[in-house]
Amino acid sequence: MISHFSRAMAQLPDPAFRRVVWRAALGTLLLFMLLLGLTGWTLARLSLFQIGWLDTGIDLLGGAAVLILSWLMFPAVMITISSLMLDRIVEAVEARHYPGLPPPRKQSLREELWNSLKFLGLVVLLNLLALPLYFIPGVNLFLYYSLNGYLLGREYYELVAVRRLSRDSVRLLRSEESLRLFVAGVIIAFISVLPIVNLFAPVVATAFMVHLFEQLRRGLPHPGPA
Repeated sequence: MISHFSRAMAQLPDPAFRRVVWRAALGTLLLFMLLLGLTGWTLARLSLFQIGWLDTGIDLLGGAAVLILSWLMFPAVMITISSLMLDRIVEAVEARHYPGLPPPRKQSLREELWNSLKFLGLVVLLNLLALPLYFIPGVNLFLYYSLNGYLLGREYYELVAVRRLSRDSVRLLRSEESLRLFVAGVIIAFISVLPIVNLFAPVVATAFMVHLFEQLRRGLPHPGPA
């Protein structure tokens, strides 16, 4: 996996990579500003107990929870925003490293949007349920990387795999290589929370997964066309 990750990093200067990085980063930052603004506006007008100091404490705790959750949600929001542009990354990696591949199956815009929103909803829901445990030292790191490692590994894998395999083959390969995909997801989750580095995370993660997928699918008995 280290070699796959290194090859992904080495292609960062590619113009196709740079365009996606900046557009995705701008979209993600705007979405977070909107989220934080709406949350702050809501908390400022919410008075649960009609007791000044208690409501102020609730506001502060709520604001802290939103900031923490927003930081944890960064990988999911980033891939959701950039998912409509990541095909260009896959194409750039394939053109450079796998030039003999046949044309891929193209997803419709509706299918891409639905898959991205479904993934974002699942990540938000599961992380909200896990939020109280994130305040427990030791448990928080294990839970975060386990949960988001699984989700991100699966999402990036499917993003790449559906272009080359039938749905049945996508599921078959995912079940056979679940451990490696989980480890890849943990790596992606780790780089996705590093300041500055996380702006490049979706692009690097996509390129990384293309290399891993091409290695894994060679052992698939009957991959079949999409």
